[in-house]
Amino acid sequence: MSPRPWRDAWWDALYGPNGFYRRAEGPAGHFTTSAHGGLGAVLAEVVASLADQAGVCRVVDLACGRGELLTHLHDKRPDLEFVGVDIVERPVDLPRRVEWLRSPGGGELPDDLREIDALVLAHEWLDVVPCTIAEVDHDGVLRGVLVNAAGAESLGDEVSTADRDWADTWWPTAKPGNRVEVGLSRDIAFADLLSRSRTGVTIAVDYGHTKATRPTQGTLTAYREGTLTDAIPDGQRDLTAHVATDSLGADEVVTQRELFHRLGLTAATPEHAGATADPLGYVHALGRASTIAALTDPHGLGGFHWAMTRHTRGHA
Repeated sequence: MSPRPWRDAWWDALYGPNGFYRRAEGPAGHFTTSAHGGLGAVLAEVVASLADQAGVCRVVDLACGRGELLTHLHDKRPDLEFVGVDIVERPVDLPRRVEWLRSPGGGELPDDLREIDALVLAHEWLDVVPCTIAEVDHDGVLRGVLVNAAGAESLGDEVSTADRDWADTWWPTAKPGNRVEVGLSRDIAFADLLSRSRTGVTIAVDYGHTKATRPTQGTLTAYREGTLTDAIPDGQRDLTAHVATDSLGADEVVTQRELFHRLGLTAATPEHAGATADPLGYVHALGRASTIAALTDPHGLGGFHWAMTRHTRGHA
């Protein structure tokens, strides 16, 4: 493969015919998120609580992998309705009541995903919406970064006017060697998602940063079989970059730790006396405290950004 813009190579590597997200094992075969396992059971409680607060009885899980979180939600809140959206066919073991829509991949959404009255959760979606990767050259010009099949990089042409304008506003830098992950494609994707809702709340959850904390060398990286690895667009690994969450235009952006604490979820250790009075209950409470601790760790999952926008009928 000749060198080409990272954004194009990234899209093919994740969503093309042989892309990473089409692999049989699914994303859960390579990494764990808050939606998986015991973590997912607690996350499902949070999502259901937010749906109740928004006054909606449907949850749409966008870029939902193989429906792990939806299964937790179905088990905990069978009174709700659920829709899963991803690029693969409906998983065979998904509960029958869960609807399923096929997505084109990346920032593109299914045509049928419109007129939504629901809590829409885009959990670790925007970080895998490919974006322009750029670098400041020795003359101070922001140029697109090209990549070949082996992951070797080179500088291409100056970025487009639209990308340059975004960078000037949200990620300004003129220091040679500094990199910019231009979030315009993520902003457009999120705006499209918002435009499809009538009532409820739309939430994008991702590792993120704000203008005051932009990383000078960017965050583009890869994961394969649970291990951090080189960013190579070969379809064999996940490719991800953190999200500039302040550019999304959401009503509110809070960390996962802040939100969970707001909802009353803290990692308080249960009273030791319970170990004698109710051994099984104590073990369960201890396990739950450990799970919440992991989900609210400010240096880990608790540092995720929740970008939330609320909708009323007729207004996106």
